[in-house]
Amino acid sequence: MADREFGIETLCLHAGHLPDPATGARVPPIYQTAAYVFDSADHAASLFNLQTFGNIYTRIMNPTNAVFEQRMAALEKGRAGVAVSSGMAAQLVALLTILQAGDEVVSAKTLYGGTHTQLAFNFRKLGIDATFVDSDVPENFAAAITPRTKCLYVESIGNPASNIVDFEAVSEIAREHGLPLIVDNTFATPYLCRPFEFGADIVVHSATKFICGHGTSIGGVLVESGQFPWDNGKFPTMMEP
Repeated sequence: MADREFGIETLCLHAGHLPDPATGARVPPIYQTAAYVFDSADHAASLFNLQTFGNIYTRIMNPTNAVFEQRMAALEKGRAGVAVSSGMAAQLVALLTILQAGDEVVSAKTLYGGTHTQLAFNFRKLGIDATFVDSDVPENFAAAITPRTKCLYVESIGNPASNIVDFEAVSEIAREHGLPLIVDNTFATPYLCRPFEFGADIVVHSATKFICGHGTSIGGVLVESGQFPWDNGKFPTMMEP
């Protein structure tokens, strides 16, 4: 679907999926498998060495999940996505991929309660600090950044206050300091706002809300822009084993 620009309605319905070549099935099947067959020992080795793209183990990737991941990446206009079990898991994966003991995150103080608890209390047990600022004034983020800061975190529409963060201004501050900006886009959804167009580097969602749309499922997803220079020397957790 990369050859032409599709509207968001088409992307919502079809992005990330092609009809099954063997059966012609229009709806993606549920691949209820944990393991996959390899062509040979050499093929398996190339997959596990990340030299070849393909399915290794469902905890890492699954064809059903891949449709959702690619669809969300297309909707957000990002590079790629990763599906997880919940919105809290999406936030946790995004942050712990960047942060390690001794680091800190500067975050808007108007957050979903579970996010605030995770940053303020659970991360502290891991040696990671969080500084919360009044996000109505973007300069507050700049004032709170220290040499230990590894990322900035905001919600596109605050939950539950419904405040709007000027994350375009916040992204400028992040770039000036060589830091990624993570935006929780759960409330806005890519239908109303695409944070990458305003300088965000990672977008996370609780898919339980408007992505699901009918309150029957729980899940999460994170999407990366493909634009941030992770090799700038500040992120060993991204660039080293």
